[in-house]
Amino acid sequence: MLTEQQRRELDWEKTDGLMPVIVQHAVSGEVLMLGYMNPEALDKTIESGKVTFFSRTKQRLWTKGETSGNFLNVVNIAPDCDNDTLLLLANPIGPTCHKGTSSCFGDTAHQWLFLYQLEQLLAERKSADP
Repeated sequence: MLTEQQRRELDWEKTDGLMPVIVQHAVSGEVLMLGYMNPEALDKTIESGKVTFFSRTKQRLWTKGETSGNFLNVVNIAPDCDNDTLLLLANPIGPTCHKGTSSCFGDTAHQWLFLYQLEQLLAERKSADP
């Protein structure tokens, strides 16, 4: 998670107060979406453990999943080398994209994503069968 020093070093002026945030699946590595945060959205994300963005269209904070229930649970947040972009690792609850897909970038899954999906399927079956 971001340290206090890392938070102080974020360059909000360079990004006109809205920092790009790349959201990546914490286990599979799949890139899920890109959103924007202002300092208030970042604070709420850290406090709640659920990803909250600033909507450029609605001009307000919105927590991913607030209407759909498809939340993104935060695992880690890291700044890039210029302190003007964040990489956020998350565990999604349901599909990330409003179109019902796991990623807003379409079918970009890595070949090794199959192994993660197989592992999840086996774990579900094991826990369902006593």
